[in-house]
Amino acid sequence: MTTPPSTTGPSATRPSLTPPPPPSTAPRPAPWVRTRLRAAPLATLLGAALAFVAVLLAAALPRAQDRGADQALRSFLERSAAGNTSLQVTAPSPDTGQSAQALDATLEKLLGPTGSTFRVDPDRTVHGARTTKRQPLMNPELSRPSGLPPSMNLLHVREAEAHVKLAEGKWPGSTPTAPAQAAGEAAPLQVVLSQKAAATLGARVGSVLKSESRVDGTPSVEVVGLYAVLDETDDFWTDNLGCLARACEHFYNESLAWDVDALVGTGDLDRMAAWSRTAEDFWQLPVDVGRLRADRLDATRKDIASYIAGPTAATLARETGRPRLHTTSWLPERFEEARARTQAAAPLAAIGPAGVGGVAFVVLCLAGALAADRRDAELRLLLARGGSRAAIVGRLLGEGAVTVLPAAAAATALAVLLLPTPRLAPTLLAAAAVALLALLAFPVRAAVLLTPARPAGRWRRPVAELLVLLATVAAVVEVRRRGVAPPGSDLDPLLIAAPLLLALCGGLLLARLQPVVTGWLARLAGRSSGPVAFLGLARAARGSGATGRTGPSVLPMIALLLAITTGGFGASVLHSVDSSRLGVARLTVGGDAAISAYGKSPLPAGLAKAAGELPGVRTSVPLWIDHDSALHGTTVRSSQVTVVVADPAAYAELSRTLGCGSFDPALLATTGASAADAPVPALFSASLAGQAVQGGTYTVQPGDGGELKVRVAGTIDCTPAHPARDAATVVLPTGAATALMGGADHPNRWLGIGDVDGDRLRALVRSKLPASSGTPAPAPAPIPGSGSVAGPAALDEPYPVSTSAEAVTALGSDPLQRSAQRLFWAAMAGAAGFALLAVLLTLMRAVPERAALLARLRTMGLRRRQGVALILAETLPQTLAATLGGALVAAAAVALLGPAIDLSTLVGAHVPNGVRLTAGPVLTQALGLAALVAAAVFVEAATSGRRQITNELRAGDQR
Repeated sequence: MTTPPSTTGPSATRPSLTPPPPPSTAPRPAPWVRTRLRAAPLATLLGAALAFVAVLLAAALPRAQDRGADQALRSFLERSAAGNTSLQVTAPSPDTGQSAQALDATLEKLLGPTGSTFRVDPDRTVHGARTTKRQPLMNPELSRPSGLPPSMNLLHVREAEAHVKLAEGKWPGSTPTAPAQAAGEAAPLQVVLSQKAAATLGARVGSVLKSESRVDGTPSVEVVGLYAVLDETDDFWTDNLGCLARACEHFYNESLAWDVDALVGTGDLDRMAAWSRTAEDFWQLPVDVGRLRADRLDATRKDIASYIAGPTAATLARETGRPRLHTTSWLPERFEEARARTQAAAPLAAIGPAGVGGVAFVVLCLAGALAADRRDAELRLLLARGGSRAAIVGRLLGEGAVTVLPAAAAATALAVLLLPTPRLAPTLLAAAAVALLALLAFPVRAAVLLTPARPAGRWRRPVAELLVLLATVAAVVEVRRRGVAPPGSDLDPLLIAAPLLLALCGGLLLARLQPVVTGWLARLAGRSSGPVAFLGLARAARGSGATGRTGPSVLPMIALLLAITTGGFGASVLHSVDSSRLGVARLTVGGDAAISAYGKSPLPAGLAKAAGELPGVRTSVPLWIDHDSALHGTTVRSSQVTVVVADPAAYAELSRTLGCGSFDPALLATTGASAADAPVPALFSASLAGQAVQGGTYTVQPGDGGELKVRVAGTIDCTPAHPARDAATVVLPTGAATALMGGADHPNRWLGIGDVDGDRLRALVRSKLPASSGTPAPAPAPIPGSGSVAGPAALDEPYPVSTSAEAVTALGSDPLQRSAQRLFWAAMAGAAGFALLAVLLTLMRAVPERAALLARLRTMGLRRRQGVALILAETLPQTLAATLGGALVAAAAVALLGPAIDLSTLVGAHVPNGVRLTAGPVLTQALGLAALVAAAVFVEAATSGRRQITNELRAGDQR
């Protein structure tokens, strides 16, 4: 019997009244960025540090350039006369209604258009009214040095009382004087004179000075007070205010007369024009040089031009009610000179930043490539598990943003804080560009690695190299054709990039040659018994790396080449500047040291001999110079010449050292048996030699009498005692010349070559002065091209001393030169640091594979020193190749681009030659960077090699 099924079963059980437990919450995935940054904290910190340093340099360089350019511009304008940096505004004085209030109101309207690109210093403005023609003073009691009467101008200068001290009398009143004292006689104008001018003229308080009478009547002037100028060097007195501080000398041919100016009060302003029939109002507006900016120089020049003759000038003439308002200024010319100076110094100022920028670009690309290679397996695993390339690249961008952007922001803020300048846009653009490169280098490289492989095209690399070569040739040709900084134009980036393109070409060529040469050296080393050299060279030839790729290893070579090429080229520029500056200084002085006497007065007895015995003097040349001699007998009959009498051997050595008119001293040799009337051999300058007749005899007559027969023994293009190329010069030997020419036996100048201390030389001069002798007559103006140096010290010394070292210091005192040099060396230090970092990054890339190799070799008996030698043999060939290639490329850059660079602005004087190729600067840069890299490689190999090998041996070979 079958049992019926049960009506109760599992499905029919009563449901439970308690609710079911909630499902367990699934664990949330950890944030990707935080996980990855915690997984590699050291790599994260290094990446942030690299971005910080790169962005800091990128943000600081334009600010340093702006600061240097602004300082150079302001220093150049400040060295100009104060009147050259002012706006001179004039207008005819009104016939009636002239008043101080009208002058002040016009000044306010003139200051209105200023303040945008340039600002006028209101505390230094000078304005007022003046007569336009000096009137002679006919008083017989006044001083007349040559019988000519003194002449006077009248001025009213606003706020002149603040710059003087009333010494006697009173200041002219503000109430107009009575129109007439008697029938037909005008009341005198009340004026004040300076004490010095009154003493020179013989005037005093109460003097009534009269001018020539005219039909319409000329008022006389009454001196009511005398003042003393507080500071005669104040710009208030030196800017076109005439002779207010003292009487001025005025020469009519050989006759001397005095010019004086007097100040009129506000009461007689309306009657000033009666003194010379015409008067003009003037406003002198000094531009505040300290606020000018080099980057706004073009806009400032346009605004100044508009103020002088343009829309601003027309508006001012209408607003002031003065249709004949006229403005003049030297500022446009000064701005043009400043612009030309900046353009001339731009190549050196741009070479350094261009070099460090190129090296930093390579280092950032190398860092991105190495990071992508290190994480290649991880990225491919993510792609294999379903991740898309866009999602992976986006996550990598997120990683980079967390590290790069804060570091870039901090670096930019630090640069702005350390180098304050008004312009911020170049800083932000440069910082943003470098930050973007640091952010994208790794993701872009990862995207390339994750891209499906395509058939390799063998034509891609040759085409790219050919394009680089064509760009380099075009840049070099353009530089040779029109110079690095063509006059009147801004610096072309393509032209300044020419050294970098040459370095890039050299790097591409070395990338082709270095593996071949290193492989050949490895085969040679394989024939020896030791394995170290063979293994190291073999790994260097095929390129080591975790993935076997050789691509990134080319980048450190390019970085080293860029650093060495730009450093060598810039150092050659600076070396040429220094050598040219020394050459100019030597020609200016006449040697390394010089002692001169005023006029034809001789040097103290024994001074020339004692100066030649000073420590450091290698060549001593006492000589006699006469600039007033005459030469007779040439095709022009008579010529004024400069005669130089010196010992032939010593003077020939001096000429050879200075490179000025080298000659064989035997040309000036004279024999004792020569007849008394035999002509003396002489060296003629090129200009005189063209007027001489071949084989002729000529007569030299010194300015103080006597004569000497001479013959042409040779021709010189210049001579140290009178280095002007077009100077008419005759060089005579001592002996016969000193016997026949009066005074030639006592030298009036001494020239020396060597390391001479100027202070010691001046002390020697003072010790040779006679105890009772006074200072010789005041020094005359230096003769152009004579080589004499006129300076403040020369006016206080009875026998002025000058040295080439002091002249070099004076030539190199321009802030534009110093700024360009400081910027270059700072940029080169940064380039060297980035190049070293490129090598160290490459070493770190190969650490795992190298550690495994050394661990295996240690088990086979490799000693510790041999392990270090193996690392050096693997890494140094690339460094040595880059050093040699960089030196050669730098030399080629100097040879190709050097003649196109004008060094005159950097030297401080006109020099015809460009950059000259010398081995010293190029080798110093190349060997210095190579030694730095080699030392870093050795330290890294010695310190980290043992730890890596030990860790590898403990862990075992897990690969």
